[in-house]
Amino acid sequence: MGGNYSAMDPMDVPVPDLPKLFERDSYLKPYEREIRRRYACFKDLWNRMESWEGGIEAFTQGYKYYGPQFHQDGSVTWREWAPGAYYMHLQGDFNGWNSKSHPFKKLEYGKWELHIPANADGSCPLKHDSRVQIIVNENLYRVSPWASFVKPFEGFTYQQFIYKPDNPYKFKHPKVVRPKSLRIYECHVGIATPEGKVGTYNEFRDNVLPRIKKQGYNAIQLMAIMEHAYYASFGYQVTSFFAASSRYGTPCELKQLVDKAHEIGLYVLLDVVHSHASKNTLDGLNEFDGTNSCYFHDGPRGTHSLWDSRLFNYSETEVLRFLLSNLRWYQEEYQFDGFRFDGVTSMLYHSRGIGEGFSGHYDEYYGLNVDTEALIYLMLANEITHNIDSRAITIAEDVSGMPATCRPVNEGGSGFDYRLGMAIPDMWIKLLKEERDEDWKMGHIVHTLTNRRWKEGTVAYAESHDQALVGDKTIAFWLMDAAMYTHMSILSEPNSVIERGLALHCMIRLITHALGGEAYLNFIGNEFGHPEWLDFPRAGNNSSYHYARRQWNLVDDELLKYKFLNEFDRDMNHLEEKYGWLASDPAYVSCKHEGDKVVAFERAGLLFVFNFHPYQSFTDYRVGVNDPGNYKAVLCSDSKKYGGFGRVETDGESHHTQGQPWSNRNDSLQVYIPCRTAIVFARN
Repeated sequence: MGGNYSAMDPMDVPVPDLPKLFERDSYLKPYEREIRRRYACFKDLWNRMESWEGGIEAFTQGYKYYGPQFHQDGSVTWREWAPGAYYMHLQGDFNGWNSKSHPFKKLEYGKWELHIPANADGSCPLKHDSRVQIIVNENLYRVSPWASFVKPFEGFTYQQFIYKPDNPYKFKHPKVVRPKSLRIYECHVGIATPEGKVGTYNEFRDNVLPRIKKQGYNAIQLMAIMEHAYYASFGYQVTSFFAASSRYGTPCELKQLVDKAHEIGLYVLLDVVHSHASKNTLDGLNEFDGTNSCYFHDGPRGTHSLWDSRLFNYSETEVLRFLLSNLRWYQEEYQFDGFRFDGVTSMLYHSRGIGEGFSGHYDEYYGLNVDTEALIYLMLANEITHNIDSRAITIAEDVSGMPATCRPVNEGGSGFDYRLGMAIPDMWIKLLKEERDEDWKMGHIVHTLTNRRWKEGTVAYAESHDQALVGDKTIAFWLMDAAMYTHMSILSEPNSVIERGLALHCMIRLITHALGGEAYLNFIGNEFGHPEWLDFPRAGNNSSYHYARRQWNLVDDELLKYKFLNEFDRDMNHLEEKYGWLASDPAYVSCKHEGDKVVAFERAGLLFVFNFHPYQSFTDYRVGVNDPGNYKAVLCSDSKKYGGFGRVETDGESHHTQGQPWSNRNDSLQVYIPCRTAIVFARN
């Protein structure tokens, strides 16, 4: 792709802030030519887009050109891009499903146009909630790629309906300030109900948003919003990119949800799937114009072998218009604040990441395996998203560790604000599955939590939706499993499995939150140790909703121990809100003692001490600190309010530094640290 962009020698291409990149990571210097080449490709395409009619502003508002455009005189102009089609027409309620009365006219560059005059009384022929259908080549039934509302009709096939309500919802509340410390609540509207059904936008707005706010999260990440015909795909097999899923309600009801989130101070991220698309033809993008290409690559490059889905052709102008306009649509039409980009690793490499180990050697990131077209698309997407809204946040789901992914485009980066720290949950699940507590290596845990690129934001998380799905188990389930069904009542006799589970659930979350990144993420329900995995209704489970729900009744029941985990999660978030460790520099780890199983570190003026030992407590344990003073516990996982033994409570005594350097720190203090306990100390 790069060769088509610029004839310049890459070394002659000015990259405004490239010296900053090399100052931070001198190991990138040998790859300067490739970094400059990529930037040259980006800049060349950017300049070309600016030179087209209306510039980038018009280019990224394709939804104002394609699909049905409603005019004040009641008429409608409908345009589509279908380069492989030889005939197109529109049928629907408006013309009595006449398959010949409204043919499209073919324009240049694969575009098609249809003009529908107003009715005799001046009204629009395409009424609200009326059904329409595009017919390609006389016998291929299609949904417009630009459809803004689709819903099932005659079985499971989604069809397009006109969405033009008389009183569309108008936003009442401004967007919130971009959080300095990002605490994300990853959530799914459909499963956010205790009932065995699909939840709604309205139920989520009224019942779940207040919980999230109270819990101390300041951002929500909405999954499975872009329409997907197959519910069990978790929203990752998108069929209609511009249509918010109708299974939860109407577009206006989604707008009310976003508006309510803004009203109570929550930042709203959308889970965006631009890495691939559903193979469906009747209700998806696939073979829209009757050919195997159109929006996708033809041949093997156009199909993901593991996901059985189609892969976009990012070098095609109209594909860029479609995807970039899609981002703008959700920013402007629905007021989303930012995006989490799914499947970035698949986009970045010709191998799609399949079978890649990613050792971290820089040759892996600057060789021929990198898909330049997709990389340039991501650079464009980030630059345009941030230009539309300077408060916007973008997050990359990338397991490969591509350097400069989270640095600005004009620095030679990809322009993301954060990447997901995907190695962290993998580590926790592996430890819980394969090792005894006494064999856990503190050095390995610390290395995994701190192994990230300097000045590139990382979203740390102990588990996300990936770990909650059938085929895996949540951390709570790995820790406590069947005992959760018999011993989670506070009236039950003491149980060592539950005691261990409650303790480690809190410790794992806190050390991940405090040490693992510059943002934190939790998946809906996991904050209180939701007892079961997630499984959507499908053929393999008799279409059951039993596991496709969140049992809020468990955490609301005062007689159950789920409330302890919930309380700890809330206090942990509120403590971060007060001290802001996520927005501060990474922690300084002064202790990772393999024999004692103790980890200690300082961040944002706080001292964190963890004792992972299963049975050994320590009295007068010396811990190094840089700043002298009196230190007092402000959070302790062993507190009785979290279901612990109360061996240390936050109303206890202060600990004075003793003028004795320790562990490469200027000073030190001595503390009591019980087994399987985490304590956070603040200096008075």
